[in-house]
Amino acid sequence: MAKHASNSIIKFADDTTVVALITNNDKTAYREEVRALEVWCQENNLSLNVNKTKEMIVGVRKQQREHPPIHINGTVVERVVSFKFLGIHITDNLKWSTNTVSVVKKAQQRLFNLRRLKKCGLAPKTITNFYRCTIESLLSGCITAWYGNCSAHNHKALQRVVRSAQRITGGKLPALQDTHTTRCHRKAKKIIKDINHPSHCLFTPLSSRRRGQYRCIKAGTERLKNSFYLKAIRLLNSHD
Repeated sequence: MAKHASNSIIKFADDTTVVALITNNDKTAYREEVRALEVWCQENNLSLNVNKTKEMIVGVRKQQREHPPIHINGTVVERVVSFKFLGIHITDNLKWSTNTVSVVKKAQQRLFNLRRLKKCGLAPKTITNFYRCTIESLLSGCITAWYGNCSAHNHKALQRVVRSAQRITGGKLPALQDTHTTRCHRKAKKIIKDINHPSHCLFTPLSSRRRGQYRCIKAGTERLKNSFYLKAIRLLNSHD
C-alpha cells in the first residue's frame, strides 16, 4: 500500500514497481515512497537487488529538468530511457517503436517454424492454430495499451508479419487493426461493469436520454485522441 495518494505500488511475482506522479517538480512523496520500501524490505529480511533496479522519468516535454538520482542502500539507481515491464517495452517519451521492433523481430523468428510445419505437410488448420498460439498472441499482447499510439510505420511492420503468415497458412487471418478494435471494445465493457477497476471512474454515462452512451477524459492532444480510453468511448457509443 502506497504511503501517498500520488504514488502507486505495483507487484507482480518477485518484481515491485513504484509509480509516482511528480507535480511542480516536487519529488518529496516519490523519494519517501522509495525510502519506505527500502526500510520495509530491511525489516522483513528481503534484499533489494540494486543492480537490477532501474529508474525511468516519463515525460513528453521538450525541456526536462535535472532530477537528482535515487539511492538505495547507498548505491545510485541506474536511470534508463526504456525498460521492459510485464513483457512490454516502455520508453520515457511514451513512444512505441522500441516495443514494436522487439515484437516484430520475435514474430519473424517464429515465422520460420511456421514455414517448417508447412513443409512437413501439416494440415492448414493445424498451421493456423500454431500461428494463433505463437505469433498472433505475441503481436496482440497488451494491444489495447500500445497499438493505438503506434506510428504508421510501426503499423505497417506489424501487418507485414500477418501478411507473411497468411501466405504460409493459405487462409484469411484477422488484421491487427480489427483485433485491436475488438479487444478495446471488450475491455471497455469489462471496466464499466467493474466498479473496483482503477479506470472505472473515467467512463461517465451521459444523460438518461442517451442511454448506453458514455464520455471520457478530454482529448486535448493527438496522443490522447489515440489512447485506449477515447478509442473505447467511440466504440461503446457506436455499438450501443
